[in-house]
Amino acid sequence: MGGNNQLRDVFDAIADPTRRRLIRHLAEAEELPLHELTALFPMGRTAVSKHLAVLKEAGLVLDRKVGRETRYRLNAAPLREVKDWLAFYSKFWSTNMLRLSQLMEEEEE
Repeated sequence: MGGNNQLRDVFDAIADPTRRRLIRHLAEAEELPLHELTALFPMGRTAVSKHLAVLKEAGLVLDRKVGRETRYRLNAAPLREVKDWLAFYSKFWSTNMLRLSQLMEEEEE
């Protein structure tokens, strides 16, 4: 986990497809209220709230109260951990794909 007092691992938070969709919707909008987020999913408000709580624990979502409404926005900074982790494997796959390509060329000759 990162050094910003996250209660939940970012990888755990993004493991669920519903939470990844929530992240995408929040990335596309500056801020969305809970009722608008709930309308985007075939589940109730409580279920969406639980997914948002997981994302919030991982530091991926920030919320604020506006009257009786809770509005959510994305905090993409913790996703850097995922990006950095994937970058290592990107190099791995690039190298292996190059080797495979060379092997295929050798077999064709």
